[in-house]
This record gives sequence, structure tokens and C-alpha cells, in this order.
Amino acid sequence: MRIKKVINNNILCVVDDRGGEMIVTGRGLGFKRKIGERVDPALFEKTYHMEGKAEQRKLRELVAQIPIEHLKLTQDLIEYIKSQISTPLNESLLITLADHISFAIKRREEGIEFTNPLQGAIMSYYPTEYHLGQHCLRVIREETRVDLNPSEAAFITLHIVNAELNTSMSVMYDITKLIEGALEVVEYFYRKSFDRESLDFNRFVVHLRYFAQRLFQAAPRKEEEYDADFQEMIIRSCKQHYKCAQCIGEYIEKAYQKEVSPEELIYLTIHLKRINLGKK
Repeated sequence: MRIKKVINNNILCVVDDRGGEMIVTGRGLGFKRKIGERVDPALFEKTYHMEGKAEQRKLRELVAQIPIEHLKLTQDLIEYIKSQISTPLNESLLITLADHISFAIKRREEGIEFTNPLQGAIMSYYPTEYHLGQHCLRVIREETRVDLNPSEAAFITLHIVNAELNTSMSVMYDITKLIEGALEVVEYFYRKSFDRESLDFNRFVVHLRYFAQRLFQAAPRKEEEYDADFQEMIIRSCKQHYKCAQCIGEYIEKAYQKEVSPEELIYLTIHLKRINLGKK
């Protein structure tokens, strides 16, 4: 391995013979080292690698700014998260989550607290990821002796979901708020509240999650497109549910200035029929 940058006495940025870049750590690894010098991989204690060049740069910058222990802790947390969910995670989760956790620990030590106004919604819409966020808080407390605000579980949850959906954190907030607004429209339309513990509720939220992602990222839906005859049949046979779908579309257009396509309205209608909210 050849040294590309000496970050500090214990951290190096190195490249292999194929040009692959990585961050490596080890006690005294960077002491009196110089750029271009070769170093024995047997001395590495931990290795961090990013595929994307932009992520490589962000990782280099991050390890120079946060304690390396926080990066190690985050990597361990991500390995546990990966063992609990089947959805692939964007590699940038290591960077964004390590940065968040390190900053949260620093804020806590300085007596600065943040709360998440969407915590209740996040708990309800992303239960699996929220439980993982709570697990992360327990591990952080055990490893650092810092007891973070319980609200941090919701922030960590959004980082995990963000990595699942391959989107930005700002879009993740928009997605969560859209889900919350759409559910309010549905409950008002049917004059009935969701059973938030039910499988039907979970299915509908998952649909809204990916529907909102497509909407904000302008990504086409990959599922089979419906032909005109099928759409007309759905509209005729599911008039009430289609009307509710239209109400959701109107809410989205007013709140986000985004138009819901006829195909998406049909897809929403099918899901609204499936959860059977209109049944007395």
C-alpha cells in the first residue's frame, strides 16, 4: 500500500496498486510517515473503503474531524443493522451516521439538546428501523458512557431509511411529512383511524414511502403499467377508494406542487381497497 495522505499519527489514507483508496488505522501508523511511502497492510487495525470518489473524499475529511473511536463504533452499528434488515444500504451511511453520532455525543457533553418534531411519525412509519435506532442508542451508551436523548433514535432511523432509499436527508424529511399528510387525508376521508399495529397499515405505509420517493426523485415506477381498460375498470369498481386517491393527489399538488400521475392514482386506489378502510 502507498500512502496518499497522513491524516494523523494513527490514521492514513492509502491506495493499493490498482488505485483503490481506503482509510486505515493503527496505533502509531502515521508517525513520521510521508506521502508516497509504502506501508505494510499487516500493520492495519481497521480498514474503511468507499467505492465512490465523492464518498472517498468525504470519508477523508470526516476522519480528520471526529474521534476515530466514533467511526469504529458506527461501523460496528452498521454491521449489526445490516444483519437485521435485507434491504441493501447505501455506503454513505457510514459517513452520515458517524458524523451525526459524533456531533450528537459532542452536543450532549456540552448540554445542547435537539428534539425531533417527527419522532411520533417516524416511530409509526418506520418501526423496524426505529427499533434499530433504539439499539444504537443503547450501544452508544455502553461504549461511550454518554446517554443520548431518546429523540436521537428517530434521527438515526431517518439515516437508516435514507440509506435504504438512496436519497438525501432533506428528501427523507419530505417523504416522512408527505406520508403523515397522506394518512391524515385518508383517515379524514373514511372517518376512521388506522390500527397502527396492523399488517395492512404497515403495507400501506411502505407503499407511501416508495410512492413519495418516486415523486420527489422524479423516478418512474418500475411496476407494470396499467392499460386504459384496466384503469377504467378500477375507477368504476372502486369509486370511493379512487375518490380518496384523488384527494391524496390534490393534497400533494397543493402542499408540494407535484402532480400525481393517473397510473399512481390507480396504484393508490388498489392499496386503499386492500387496506379496506371504507368497510364499516
